[in-house]
Amino acid sequence: MNLNDARKIIMPAHSASEDSTLHALPKRVFPRTPDLSGSNVEAKREEIRRYFHATLDRYEQLFETLQGEEAYFKKPISLRHPLIFYLGHTSTFFTNKLMLAGLIKERINPKMESMFAVGVDEMSWDDLNTTHYDWPSVDEVRAYRLKIRNTVDRIISEVPLSLPIGWDSPWWTIIMGIEHERIHLETSSVLIRQHTLEHVSAHPAWRPCGKSGQAPQNQLIHVAEGTVYLGKNKTDRTYGWDNEYGSHVAEVAAFQASKYLVSNQEFLAFIDANGYGTESFWEEEGRAWRCHTRAEYPTFWIRQGAEWRLRLMTEEIPMPWDWPAEVNYHEAKAFCNWKAATSGQSFRLPTEDEWYRLYDVAGLSDVPHTEQAAGNIHFDYFASSCPVNEFPQGEFYDVVGNVWQWTETPIYPFEGFDIHTHYDDFTTPTFDGRHNLIKGGSWISCGNESLKSARYAFRRHFFQHAGFRYVVGDTAVVQHDSHYETDKLLSEYAEFHYGDRYFDVPNFPKSLAELAIAAMGGKPCRKALDLGCASGRATFELARRFDEVTGIDFSARFIGQGVQLAGTGVLRYTLTDEGDLVVYRERTLTGLGLDAVRHKVAFYQGDACNLKPLFTGYDLILAANLIDRLYDPAKLLTSIHERLNLGGILLLASPYTWLEEHTKREAWIGGFKRDGESFGTLDGLNEVLGDRFKLIQGPKEVPFVIRETRRKFQHTLSEVTIWERVA
Repeated sequence: MNLNDARKIIMPAHSASEDSTLHALPKRVFPRTPDLSGSNVEAKREEIRRYFHATLDRYEQLFETLQGEEAYFKKPISLRHPLIFYLGHTSTFFTNKLMLAGLIKERINPKMESMFAVGVDEMSWDDLNTTHYDWPSVDEVRAYRLKIRNTVDRIISEVPLSLPIGWDSPWWTIIMGIEHERIHLETSSVLIRQHTLEHVSAHPAWRPCGKSGQAPQNQLIHVAEGTVYLGKNKTDRTYGWDNEYGSHVAEVAAFQASKYLVSNQEFLAFIDANGYGTESFWEEEGRAWRCHTRAEYPTFWIRQGAEWRLRLMTEEIPMPWDWPAEVNYHEAKAFCNWKAATSGQSFRLPTEDEWYRLYDVAGLSDVPHTEQAAGNIHFDYFASSCPVNEFPQGEFYDVVGNVWQWTETPIYPFEGFDIHTHYDDFTTPTFDGRHNLIKGGSWISCGNESLKSARYAFRRHFFQHAGFRYVVGDTAVVQHDSHYETDKLLSEYAEFHYGDRYFDVPNFPKSLAELAIAAMGGKPCRKALDLGCASGRATFELARRFDEVTGIDFSARFIGQGVQLAGTGVLRYTLTDEGDLVVYRERTLTGLGLDAVRHKVAFYQGDACNLKPLFTGYDLILAANLIDRLYDPAKLLTSIHERLNLGGILLLASPYTWLEEHTKREAWIGGFKRDGESFGTLDGLNEVLGDRFKLIQGPKEVPFVIRETRRKFQHTLSEVTIWERVA
C-alpha cells in the first residue's frame, strides 16, 4: 500500500453541518489488528503486509503536519526528544527486534539504530533531558525509513509462515514492530499538539470534529455488582503486550458512574471554584506538580481575556464546551476531590475493574474489522475528540473512544505475567506504583490500543489524549502489588527458595521439610517451628503436614517475602543475568501447590538465641543453615528442648562454615583442634545435645545451589542430622 492508498482510508473532509449524519456515511476503515489464526497462509501474509504499509503510511502522514526543518529539531516539551527522534525511533525498533528474532543478520545503520533506540520516559515533571545529539537530517531519516520498509516487506514475503501465529513465532515480532509504530502514532500526535503553532499546519488527512453545542448535564447511573474477568492467554487470536497476559478475576461491588465523560463545561466549574488554588483538593504528588508547573487550568486550554480557546493537534478553536476535558491524572483526581468535598459523596476515579464492569454493562465488543466502531476510536470519525453526547453505549456515552480515561489503578502484573524475550522492558519499568492505567482509547487509538484487553499506563503528570469520568462508591480502592524485589541478596534467596532447579539439585528447603515430615512417622503433627526460615519455603512445605507452622528469622527483610506470599500468594523479583542485565521472575503459591496451606503459616522476626517464651510446644523444630551463623549457638542448643515437646523431632542442617564475622571463635561448637585432635561440629552437637536428645538419623549430606548470575552458582553440601528429644 502506498501513501496515496493510505489517504483513501481517511474520512474525507466535511463541514460541521455534515457531522450529524456521520454515522450513516459509508467509509473504508483503517486496518484493524490482524487475526493471528486462519487457514490460508498466503492471504494472512498479504493481510499483514497491508497492515504494515498502512501503519507506516499513516505515521509518515502525521509528520506532514510539521512545517519546516526546525519543527523536527525543536523540542515540543523539554522532557522529551525532538520529533526527529520519533520519526526514526519506530524504524530502528524494527531493526533491533528483527535482529533479536534472527530475521536479519546485519544492522542497516548502526549509528541511527543506537541514537534512535531508547526514548525518554519522563519520570518526573522536572526531569530535563539536556543531552545534545548530532541528529541526522530529515531526508536521511526518511531514507532510512524506506530501507526498513523495504526490508520488512521482503521479510513478509520470504519468511515461512504457519498459523496460528504464536508468542514464539518470528511473525509475532513483526507484528510487535507494527503495533509499536501505532503506539507512537498516538504519542507523537500528542507531542505535535504541544508544539507551537508556527511549527504545525492543518492537514486534510487530520481534520478535527466540527461539531459543538451546549454541554449535557452530567448524571450518575447505577451499576450493579458483577464479576469481571481480565487477562489474555497465549492462544488468543490477537496480538497483545506482555502486561495483558495472565489472569485476574474480581468481584466488583455496586457503584454509580457518570453518564458522560467530564466535559470542558463541567470542568470549568472546578476552575471557577479556585480548584487549582485550593491545596486540599490535590494529592501530595499532584500538589507538587501543580506548584512546579504553576498550572491554573488544563494544558490544552488557552485563555484570551474573558474567552477560552482549545488547542487541537494543528490549530486552536473556540472552546467546544461539550467536548471532554483533557487533563492529567492529578487534575482529574483534584476535580473528584472537589466534587466529594462540595457534595459530601465519595466521588473518585474508577478502578480498572470498574471500567471493565462499565464495558460489560454497556454491551460493548471490540472494534469490528469491516464496519465503523461504536465510538470515536481508530480514526473512524474524527482527528480530534468530539461532543461527549455523540456516541451512546448502553446507558453511558464514551465508555470506549473519544479520549482515554484515567483510573485509580497503578498498573500491575496479572497472575501468570510473563515477559517476551524480544521486549523485556515494555512494562516492567512501570511496575512502580506511579504509572496509572488509562482505559477506553481515544480517537486516534488503533490496532492493539483499541482492544478491550489493552493495558496502557502513564506517569500521573503525563498528558495524553486523556480525560476522565467519575464514580461514586463506598468500596475502598484496592491497590495491587506490583513490586519486584531488586536487592541482589534477597532476590538470590527468593530464587533459592522458590525458583528453578539448577544442575538437577532438588530444592533445598523443600527437601529438608520432606526429611522432617518423614522423620515424624506416626508422631503428632500439630505445631512446627522453622527457625532461621529466611524466605520461608520450608515453612510452607511443613504446613502440608502440620496444623500450624511458625517461621522465625532474624531478618525482617527475608521473612517479608514469606509474609508477602502468605498474604498475596505472589512473589516477584529480579535476578542478575550479566552486568546490568536482569531477568524477571514471578512465583505463586498456586504454582508451587502451596496455596491451600497459606492460612496455616505465620512469620515472625526473632533472635534464635533469645526467643520469646510464647514460641514453645512444638512437635518439630527445623533449623536449616543456622547454627554456624549464630553469635552463640550453644545458647540455642542447650535450651532448645524447652521449645520442643517430649518425643519431638529436631532437624539440624549446616555446612559448618564457621566464620569469626558471624561467631566468635570461642563460641564455635566444632571445627577446631581439642587436645591435639580434630573436634568436628557433629562432635560438638553430640556433646551439647547428648543429655536430652538421641541422634536417630544422619549425618546425611544434602546439596544446595544458590544462583548468583546466569553463569555463576554456589554449590554447597549441608550436613543433616535428625534428633529426637528423649528427656
